[in-house]
This record gives sequence, structure tokens and C-alpha cells, in this order.
Amino acid sequence: MLRLAGARLLDDRDYPAVRAALAADPVGSCMVSARVETAGLDPWRLGGELWAADSRPVRAGRLQGLCFSGPNLIPLRGNASALRSFADRALRRQRNCSSLVGPAEQVLGLWDELEPEWGPAREVRHDQPLMALDGIPAVASDPLVRPVRPEELDRYLPSAIAMFIEEVGVDPRNGDGGAGYRARVAELIAAGRAFARFEDGEVVFKAEIGAMSSTVGQIQGVWVHPERRGGGLGTAGTASVVTRLVRGMNRTASLYVNAYNGPALAAYRKIGFQQVGQYATVLF
Repeated sequence: MLRLAGARLLDDRDYPAVRAALAADPVGSCMVSARVETAGLDPWRLGGELWAADSRPVRAGRLQGLCFSGPNLIPLRGNASALRSFADRALRRQRNCSSLVGPAEQVLGLWDELEPEWGPAREVRHDQPLMALDGIPAVASDPLVRPVRPEELDRYLPSAIAMFIEEVGVDPRNGDGGAGYRARVAELIAAGRAFARFEDGEVVFKAEIGAMSSTVGQIQGVWVHPERRGGGLGTAGTASVVTRLVRGMNRTASLYVNAYNGPALAAYRKIGFQQVGQYATVLF
């Protein structure tokens, strides 16, 4: 099969076309939009690279393929030829991303190209409903869920670590003793995007707004203390975060969840979330 020479690194000349591509799917592209809106397309400020399958800058019209390469590899759009070009560029260097995540069609198609060199994956999550809610939750919010204060970092961090281990399957403290993860959590707290319910000084519910673009906020890290599960804390707590996003920040609330996680899916649907797409994740 004929393989392309590789994807093209985007620069400021491509900014209008990139913004148009991201705006076409604001929920699905939230993770990348949040970076581009803040940093533009310069790789150093962006914390990664944006690639296109087009051979030259697109001054008007539609990018045929778009992929972000950074801490995660995020293919947002592209047909089979575009995905092969992204794979060609990715394989020119050592893998430094921790996951491949994004729209399922693009992620799984790109993984087909990368797996012979990068495989086996630690886990492939093929079906992750991407959900959104742009109105008031259909259930009552928990009035005790509030933003975490900077001085509460040490009380909040154990719950964040526990959530990460449960969800991702690895300890975020590996490698650097947890310094990097602690800094990321502290950053979210400082930005007012980490929320918790404390009881007797202990976190019993937590969630964060990870990526946040000008129109969408992506909820992540939803966690309930194991001894308090099944009592509705997760549903009411998540509704509180949704209310903050929709009313307080004028954003659409979004999240994605593993299809096999029946209780979480039921809770999100009860809150009022509707599926708007399908994600997939490959964990390394």
C-alpha cells in the first residue's frame, strides 16, 4: 500500500483553518481547543504539535485531518490516508505519549497503524460514550460540594491518587515520586477547577474540570470514597460541578465514560447528560 511521506506540522498560517475545525465539534475537540485558545499553534507554548494531513497551508476551507501530539496523542479527524500520515510522523520518533485518546473512529484507525511498532497496549478501551449537558441538571446538586482551597491540597491529594489508580491502572507517583501529579492537581485547585465534599476533614466525593475551552468544560476524575458508594453522592456531586460549569462559567459540561461502567452511565443519564459522540482510549 502506498504510504504518505508524513503529516505536516501546522503553524500560525493555519490558525483560521484549525479554529474552524475545532469549532465544528466543540465537545469532541475540547482537550485540544483548550490548549490552542491559550497558546496558539507554537509547539513550545502549546506543549505539543498540531499535525495536518494537508500538504500545504489551508487558507480557506476544511482541514482533511487534524491530530495533536503531546502528552497524549489525539487524532480529531481524518480518513484512512490521513491516519497513515499521522502514524508515519509519530513513528519517526520515540513514543513519549501516555495514551492515544479521542474520537473512536480516528483513535482505533490510528492504533491499527501504530500497533505493530508501539504495541502491545496496556489496555484498549474501545467504547467510551462522549456525553454533554448544556442546561441545568435534572437532579438536585449537593450543596456541600465546593471548590477545593489551596491549603487543602494535602487532604485532597490522596483521593486524587486513589481515583487515578482505579481509573488508569497505574500509580501517578511512579517515576518522580508524585511531584508532577501533585503539581498538576495543585494547578487545578488554584484555577478553581477541583471540587470536593469533605466530611471530618476527609474527601468523600471529588471531581475536576480538566480541559476547559471557551465553550466547553470537560469533567474528569469523578470519585466517591469506597465506603460511601451507592448512596447518591456521585450523582449529586457531579450535578454540582455541572451547575458550576453551566451557570457559573457559561460552558457546556462534557465527560466521557467507559461503556462497561453501567452505574456511572446511569448516573450521568439521570443528571441529564446525552451522548453526543464516541471516544476510545489506548493506554500505554
